[in-house]
Amino acid sequence: MTGISSGPGSPEAVKTGRKLQGNALHLLRFLASGTLALLVDASILAALNRGFGLDPFLSRLVAIFIAMGVGWLAHRNVTFSVKRPPTLREFLVYASVAWTAAAVNYGIYAGILIADPLTPPLLSLLIASSITMVLSYTSLRYGVFRAPDPGMDKQ
Repeated sequence: MTGISSGPGSPEAVKTGRKLQGNALHLLRFLASGTLALLVDASILAALNRGFGLDPFLSRLVAIFIAMGVGWLAHRNVTFSVKRPPTLREFLVYASVAWTAAAVNYGIYAGILIADPLTPPLLSLLIASSITMVLSYTSLRYGVFRAPDPGMDKQ
């Protein structure tokens, strides 16, 4: 016997539990930030399409643009708790990731509406957003908001 416990109260178990708890909290923050952006997207889409009678395709493009700004701020501050000041590089990387995800999202959205024109635009939005959520998280986590390389600050 080595004297090192591997039971529920062991240091390894506590460390694993804290990591799982941190991951769950991180996922909840990602979902909250994404939900906020989705609500802005859906609200703008509904207002333009239903309230002003704009077609659902143009309405969605405007909604994406506005929701993207909300999403950047929410993910930066809530999901990833970025402490360093924002940079132009970060914004440009975020914008490229966000527009790529938005293009995929829009393609799915439009494809659904073209395949079945009777599908409500908000249902198409929810389906498309659910599918692109994984792409967005992976790109944000490992591309936009990853910890900076310490050597880059010395350039």
